[in-house]
Amino acid sequence: MNQEIKYRIASLRQRTGSLNSIEGKEHGASIEPTLPHPPDNVAIWCHDLGFCYREAEVFKNVSFHVHSGEFVVLTGKNGAGKSTLLRLIVGLLEPQQGQVLVFGVSPRRRIESIGYVPQHTNFDQAFPIRVEDVVGMGRLSGLSYISKDQKKEDIEWAMEQAEVTDLRARPFSALSGGQRRRVLVARALVGHPRLLVMDEPTANMDIGSENKFFEVLARIKRSTTVLIATHDSNFVSGLADTVLCVGQDSEHPHSVHRHAMEKAEDLPKDIYGSNMLRVRHDIELPDNACCEGKDQ
Repeated sequence: MNQEIKYRIASLRQRTGSLNSIEGKEHGASIEPTLPHPPDNVAIWCHDLGFCYREAEVFKNVSFHVHSGEFVVLTGKNGAGKSTLLRLIVGLLEPQQGQVLVFGVSPRRRIESIGYVPQHTNFDQAFPIRVEDVVGMGRLSGLSYISKDQKKEDIEWAMEQAEVTDLRARPFSALSGGQRRRVLVARALVGHPRLLVMDEPTANMDIGSENKFFEVLARIKRSTTVLIATHDSNFVSGLADTVLCVGQDSEHPHSVHRHAMEKAEDLPKDIYGSNMLRVRHDIELPDNACCEGKDQ
């Protein structure tokens, strides 16, 4: 039985409880506890999450949430598990313990609602693919009928949002690092995702490219939940509503802590870098689950 089937069974049990009752009566087994379900205003819900690479434990008993409409920065030291956490959230990895939900269901059942910009993307430099074609690759087919005209409109809209319309006919391999990142953001946006997840999106960008990229994100955050893993202090100082800190507590190195923005003061440099805003400790997780409304 594969992981997706197991998840579907667990979801059915959670909603009705009927399968647990039947199994308990037939086999005399104890009824499994019902998994908690997130409130409607939660976009990302991680409960009691655990994950290992072979013998190396990455996360253990981690619980946190991201509200719909939030702009959240995920930060932490190299090797803390930021990229792994993003892959779990977008459904590229399956949790070995606990639960990850995106808008109330498995990420793999919300694939059309998620836009993802990975840290590294490999394109054959010899393959003459144009920017417009790269953007169009993000429009998933098979999930619903999309006319050619609608797809063309979506591509045009995404390129406008990421400010790459003027690059449409250029070979992707001929672009600068900053231009490529904006094209990949357009590719992630073309399906009009409710959640945009990005891994180190400003890596190797010059200042000019960063500034243009921040303008793009400021526009996107008005209508989309955004989660970004980064070491870039500018995200926190200019855009973030909330910071998730991976492995901040030395006593709980596999934990995730949630912070709400407060005011400009120094942060612990070993975790955040010298230029980030200080944040007020809001909720320490995994001790707490999810609040009913947005954190104050």
